[in-house]
Amino acid sequence: MIFLLSGFAVMAQQGKVTGKVTDESDAPLPGVTVVVKGTSNGTTTNFDGEYTLQNVSEGDVVVFSFIGMITQEVAFTGQATANVKLLSDTQNLDEVVVTALGIQRDKKTLTYSSQQVTGDEIMKARDVNFMSGLNGKTAGLEIRKSTSGAGGSTRTVLRGSKSIRQVSDPLYVIDGIPMVNNKGGQSGMWGGTDQGDGLSQLNPDDIESISVLKGATAAVLYGSDGANGVIIISTKKGKQGKTNVTFSSTATFENIIETPDMQFSYGGENGSAESWSYTKGNYANGYVDDFFETGYNLINTVTVSGGSEKMSTYFSYGNTGSGGVVPNNSYQKNNVTFKQSLQLLDNLKITSNVMLTSEKTKNRATAGYYLNPITSLYTFPRDLDFADYKENYQYFREDRNMYWQNWFVEGDHFTSNPYWLINKQPKEDLTKRVIASLALDYQISEKLKFQARGSIDYANKKYEQKYYAGGNKVNISPNGRWDYQKYEDKQVYADGIFTYSDNFGDVSLNVIAGATYQESEFRNGVSVNNGTNSLIYPNEFYFQNIPDNVSINSTYGGKIIKQGVLGNVQLGYKDMLFLDLSGRNDWSSTLALTGNQSYFYPSVGVSGILTEMFEMPEAVSFAKVRLSGSQVNNEVPWGLIQVNHSINASGGVSRNTGKPFTDAKPEELVTLEFGTDWRLFDGRLGLDFTYYHITSTNQALSRPLSGGQQDNYYTYEYFNAGEIVNKGVEVVLSGKPVESKDFNWNTVLNFSKNNNEVVELYPDDETKYIDLGSSEGYYARVFTGGSIGDIYGYKLKRNEAGQIMLDDNGKPLRTPSEITYANKDEAYLGSLEPDFSLGWSNNFNYKQFNLSFLINAKIGGKAYSQTESILDGWGVSQRTADARDQGYVSVDAIQGTTAVTELDPKTYYTSVGGRNGVSELYVYDRTNIRLTQLALSYDLDVQRIGLPVKSASIALVGQNLFFFYKKAPFDPELGMSTDMNSQSLDNFSVPATRSYGFNLKFTF
Repeated sequence: MIFLLSGFAVMAQQGKVTGKVTDESDAPLPGVTVVVKGTSNGTTTNFDGEYTLQNVSEGDVVVFSFIGMITQEVAFTGQATANVKLLSDTQNLDEVVVTALGIQRDKKTLTYSSQQVTGDEIMKARDVNFMSGLNGKTAGLEIRKSTSGAGGSTRTVLRGSKSIRQVSDPLYVIDGIPMVNNKGGQSGMWGGTDQGDGLSQLNPDDIESISVLKGATAAVLYGSDGANGVIIISTKKGKQGKTNVTFSSTATFENIIETPDMQFSYGGENGSAESWSYTKGNYANGYVDDFFETGYNLINTVTVSGGSEKMSTYFSYGNTGSGGVVPNNSYQKNNVTFKQSLQLLDNLKITSNVMLTSEKTKNRATAGYYLNPITSLYTFPRDLDFADYKENYQYFREDRNMYWQNWFVEGDHFTSNPYWLINKQPKEDLTKRVIASLALDYQISEKLKFQARGSIDYANKKYEQKYYAGGNKVNISPNGRWDYQKYEDKQVYADGIFTYSDNFGDVSLNVIAGATYQESEFRNGVSVNNGTNSLIYPNEFYFQNIPDNVSINSTYGGKIIKQGVLGNVQLGYKDMLFLDLSGRNDWSSTLALTGNQSYFYPSVGVSGILTEMFEMPEAVSFAKVRLSGSQVNNEVPWGLIQVNHSINASGGVSRNTGKPFTDAKPEELVTLEFGTDWRLFDGRLGLDFTYYHITSTNQALSRPLSGGQQDNYYTYEYFNAGEIVNKGVEVVLSGKPVESKDFNWNTVLNFSKNNNEVVELYPDDETKYIDLGSSEGYYARVFTGGSIGDIYGYKLKRNEAGQIMLDDNGKPLRTPSEITYANKDEAYLGSLEPDFSLGWSNNFNYKQFNLSFLINAKIGGKAYSQTESILDGWGVSQRTADARDQGYVSVDAIQGTTAVTELDPKTYYTSVGGRNGVSELYVYDRTNIRLTQLALSYDLDVQRIGLPVKSASIALVGQNLFFFYKKAPFDPELGMSTDMNSQSLDNFSVPATRSYGFNLKFTF
């Protein structure tokens, strides 16, 4: 160990030592851990870097440790004072990072790209879903947040979409063990609700750090699960020293940033549901803003940690309570974590971890056309009294002897009273989950270690929505509707891994060899939904009340068993050249009976430390180049090989008409990656550059069977084909512009650009396409030569001169509604994916103050709004009012041979807007730049002010505070759905919100 020690040795009372800890610039370091080695006797430095350590015996070794600094050890020989100067871990060259299987390695030896973010950095702005805290802090990571509020799901993609039929989510790993991140239902264009995901159930305060392994080369040891990259979550653990108790409390408040630009000066005519009057009125204009409430998030966590040389313990309890901006929406989550590590023998260590979660969401916000309060709120006829419908959303119907919906039109398929929807159609999500793991580490010899781990991830989930009689007749029976789902998700995982490390002169050797077993079973349960089939008795939501023509279904998402053997060899030469070789063979049950259930894939990488190999200019502190390549195979989804029929309500068999995919091959992803890492001026400036090229082939596609090919009622078959290429660059620029005794400024800029290309789909017919989602002018389709993320739709029909063509009634014409390969170019509206992304984070420290902020930017790409189309068609957008004020809409059009420059506002907007409108007019530039996070904290000098705590801090925090620049009339980064379809689609979703509040933290 390197240490600098100043002070003096005097004969003093044995058993006590005091001193001060500083950094290289002589600035005091608060929070440094000072502990007698091998004991629990310890303390921490105060905000002046001072400490007092009692009960020290002569011959003891005192250890000084602090994040980002080299740990120092000082022998106690009776001195009264020991002032220590900690040296920074020079440019983090020896930084230890967590890699695949939870194995720690020096970052400089890696042959692939990875980034690590600390838990403190993630939690600075205190988002309920911790994944949002990664947005903009990792190059190449695309995160889309659901509009459903607290506990909602996220869509995470590393380096672009690689599969057409499967979401390209990365694998999530907790302490080296894969976790389940299943998503429930999602909102769609016709309604529905996001039912959250597995990530939302974790306690962010338990997270020590997150490592992002971006490419398949980095994640090959995880097998096919890691084909789309891996996000490794390392949780906190008890540490040697005195017991610490930490209490953290956060309160944030949430407000709508903006609603669409709507008019309140023109109403309807003759009782119309639309607002197309040409006579101005003085109508109420505050009910839209009044509908949305001030949301809140209350997060309280207490942690207890400590340990001795033989045992360490970590315990936490977290409680999250949230109220959404939509009335009656609430979220409640309780987390309990208990983690213990026990050194039984000198060479045997046992670690256990149990994480318990209870999550309840009531009336999670929805999206889409139907049964959505926001749809009716925005389109409500301006000449009617909304306040009356708010206060009297129901009336007593004597002929039914029950309350009924009160609305200006009865039985309308499109709108309902918003307050009826939020009061008389309650829904609840309930999840109870346990993640338990046990690990045994046995040090066979100084160089050889064996680790065995096992885990179970079990979740019991229930979703229920009650639709009371009197609701929308298109969706609800006269006696009401009951949507009930209850099921279990379970995953069992086990592995055994040998690690061997040795040095042979100038050559270092690290070897990993092991085997894994994983068994997953999803959505095993029961469900029922009577739809418009009438319940036997009104508003009685039980299985006994289900009519005979409705099935009570057993649900089953499938069972997948995967076994694998793996190996990795890393050779190093003189700590400057490294060769990394990996291989894994998997056996997957989803490929059973195909002859391809066993598949092998390799990885190779090399890296060189240029500063160790060559004499470099003095300004270059560190320079490294790396090159790697890998092949990873991904099994086909469950259920394609074996035909699964079902029993319908009448007792008959509903046959699966897909032919068994008995010759299926696993999807194949080949990745090439080049990168370089440079640190200049003693680490004050850093540059990390990566270029990657990923080719995905053997997609599992389907095609119809012709009459002559059909056999045993099969109408379609699966086959392997397709080629998708993702290529791009990632740049991480880091700097320390100011570094002084009292003031420090650290800054990081993340840049990423990905280009996705569908090189081939159907090799025998390039005109065929795959529909990822479509509805009323929105078509997310994949054509050969296009990309995943392309959208198509209708355009105004124009002549060769570019004039809009009108029909005989003066209405604008549009391009054909059937979008095929022949006219795809003229129907192409752009790509939903950005041209590039930027994330700029800054951290300022001045004495006891800390200021941090994060600016995110998405440049380029498109977003689509069906909301704006409906608002125009119904005459409630401000555009339609401006046109009526002017008396016309200016156009460059032609009717027959007659030029037309003005059109009647209603004629124009009811033609181009509404449902199934002219898509091109409602496609917007996705470009936006926003202040994503802001946190200002102050560390209290607890000793000076006499607080009975070790440390305390207070922080003001904010998220998504405002946009510096945005062109779309909504937040294009919110996803109505986090599935493959409906990306960057706005269909009466909850508007974007900003949150602000404070955090208090005390350590005892």
